[in-house]
Amino acid sequence: MAEVSLKVLIAGRTYPLTVKQEEECTVLEAANLINEKVKDFENNYAVREKQDLLAMAALNLLATQLNIPRKSPELEKEIDQLDLFVSNYLQKESIPL
Repeated sequence: MAEVSLKVLIAGRTYPLTVKQEEECTVLEAANLINEKVKDFENNYAVREKQDLLAMAALNLLATQLNIPRKSPELEKEIDQLDLFVSNYLQKESIPL
């Protein structure tokens, strides 16, 4: 797995990072979301300290993520079984995947 070096700008400060190549887009998207949230808080509240804005953005983004329903292990097992069933059926019928 190749790694890439990035310089990510968050709230006006540059952070050098080394990430796996397949994670590069995710890291850049995360930095973009943080910057958007910081800008929203800066525009809508009287807070000007970057550290306070970053804390508010982190809390908001993480609270949002924690509200996203997680897959249960039972559901994942059922999905895997259905996937296997469909794959086996398609192989029997010689239908290309």
